[in-house]
Amino acid sequence: MGANEFLEMRQINKSYESTHALREVDFSASAGEVHALAGENGAGKSTLVKILSGAVQRDSGEILLDGSPVDVGSPLRAHRLGIRAVYQEFSLVRHLTITENILMGQMPTRGPRWWIDWRRANARAEEVLEEIGFTGLDVRKRVSQLSVSHQQMVEIAKAVTHKPRILILDEPSAVLSEEELLRLFALLQKLKAGGALVLYISHRLDEVFEVADRITVLKDGQLVGTVRPQETDQGRLIKMMVGRTLSEIYPRRNGKRGETVLEVRGLARTGDFEDISFALARGEILGCFGLIGSGRTQVARCIFGAESSTAGEVRLGGRALRTRSPRDALREGIALLTEDRKRDGLVLTCSIRDNVSLASLGQISRLLILDRRRQGQRVSKLVADLDIRPPLIDRLVHQLSGGNQQKVVLAKWLMTQAKVLLLDEPTRGVDVATKVEVYQIISQLAEQGIGILLISSELPEILGMSDRVLVMRDGHIAGEFPRAEASEQSVLAAAAGVNP
Repeated sequence: MGANEFLEMRQINKSYESTHALREVDFSASAGEVHALAGENGAGKSTLVKILSGAVQRDSGEILLDGSPVDVGSPLRAHRLGIRAVYQEFSLVRHLTITENILMGQMPTRGPRWWIDWRRANARAEEVLEEIGFTGLDVRKRVSQLSVSHQQMVEIAKAVTHKPRILILDEPSAVLSEEELLRLFALLQKLKAGGALVLYISHRLDEVFEVADRITVLKDGQLVGTVRPQETDQGRLIKMMVGRTLSEIYPRRNGKRGETVLEVRGLARTGDFEDISFALARGEILGCFGLIGSGRTQVARCIFGAESSTAGEVRLGGRALRTRSPRDALREGIALLTEDRKRDGLVLTCSIRDNVSLASLGQISRLLILDRRRQGQRVSKLVADLDIRPPLIDRLVHQLSGGNQQKVVLAKWLMTQAKVLLLDEPTRGVDVATKVEVYQIISQLAEQGIGILLISSELPEILGMSDRVLVMRDGHIAGEFPRAEASEQSVLAAAAGVNP
């Protein structure tokens, strides 16, 4: 540990029954830096920062600020020490306004002490948002009326308004657009210049390399090491995180393709996209890349019947389809894994068993009565095949990690025995180790003859997994590249509309 470190966490241990979440972890960070924490799901990142924020109690070890031991026994105590955290699960009060959430506990009053000065309160909330670069929000709106990305902005503003000495950000960029992400990065630089310590957790390694001064890697609850971005690269960092090199992440593809299974001809939806035509073969992984607003997701939703098209047709096995709803698409053998698993893909309060079988109830029912034995057998097989952990089919889905939740969504569509899988951001919000598992599963499904349309905003994923790459821009197909000709330069140039 450095001699002048602002934060020191020494020999931190934490266990949950027989599971060791953290083993004798030594971690230190300086004031005025952005310090990233990296590692796969279950590495111990969230447990470490929750101990620092008072949300979880350590079994042993000590925490020092400015060289002095401190007792972080609760979130309230952490707040008094200047420690604030923004987690993946929002802590906003949805029926209150942006102003009330940002200034909770410090609303300005006039006259009697209980009389809130709303003019001053709203002005102060606007000032806070402007100071951190998150402008354009109506502070009188209720949080429930906001998009997820705007809720994330409010959550960050709520933490920053208290001028924290330590700000913990756990996957803050997962729901932000590129423009909002740039605002966040500018805020981090501002906080750093003001002497604050920012602890930044993200699965997106390109972000980590862009904003972090140092990166600490955890694996299986133990410290692997701390590096500076300029002294390493993503390949070496991945090796530290999961014990694999970058070249081992994407499975080898044999490139064998069968006959055309899905054909899209002149598909259009007014305001979203127009004249989309492509073919997908059995056993093929067709990548679809495009910047935000390119229309990728809307095309997939129209094929699946979740949105209606205004022109064109979809053909499956040479036969024109009339998919007026997802039920029609599923009946024909088309399944869609949506980009937002929590909103569109899962019932978080239900079990793995019920989530996996949700789209296949007709196949496991007799005379409209659910066959629980048959359901259990089929779900258990998929849980084993996809290595969903823990392998307890009656475990509630909200108790699983993000990576295992994503596997549950994938299992749900595999149980439908689909001929075509439309995968929209299948690895969003999961760690590198889980990504490797998902890539293996996708490759195996293609080898079994399933046609796969892979939509992703991660260009390395598209290039590493696809047999062919479609590029969309402004609602049109801007380019098509066979695997041998697809490069970062050519695909990005097509997506941005510039000459390579």
